Amino acid sequence: MTPRTEQQFEEIRESKKRLILDTALELFATEGYYHTSISKIAERAGISKGLIYNYFESKEEIIKTIIHKGIDDLFRIFDPNKDGVLTKDEIRFFIEQMFAIMHRDLHFWKLYFMVFMQPPVLKLVESRLSDLIQSSLAMLTNHFKSEGYEDPRTEAILLGALLDGTGFHLVMNPEDFPVEKIKERIIKMYC
Repeated sequence: MTPRTEQQFEEIRESKKRLILDTALELFATEGYYHTSISKIAERAGISKGLIYNYFESKEEIIKTIIHKGIDDLFRIFDPNKDGVLTKDEIRFFIEQMFAIMHRDLHFWKLYFMVFMQPPVLKLVESRLSDLIQSSLAMLTNHFKSEGYEDPRTEAILLGALLDGTGFHLVMNPEDFPVEKIKERIIKMYC
């Protein structure tokens, strides 16, 4: 048997890290952050607690990693050409992709909405979320200003609230929520 290469070791490390994050995400989303311990994550993943601590310092670091990655993935599709200016086509693309992402990653979005209901947990990720939300709000406000809306900032906040509320209902009731109709209604309103 030949010794493993550095690339093979890296693949193993990434695989274990992904296992920990996926397991923690499922437990956080189904049992809650406070009811999920490092021991429970280790047991469900079939690994030792010590292995988790090789990758993460704490449960707080695990949730930060999960939330930051999920939010970063979503905001990669906001202003896809990264020029700081939104067009109607870019807003439409974002809305369509956001709904697809939410539907595909229900556990993450359930956790995302749960985080907002738990102020001590929200504090763990608040600054990164705030930065992304503020920059997105500014771009939306500029877009609505260029489109001639009477109160562009309020319109930007309203669109954000519609997307958040729709996402919340989709996550809580994915089987019966008329996601396509709601998505098309929001697109018709803003694109």
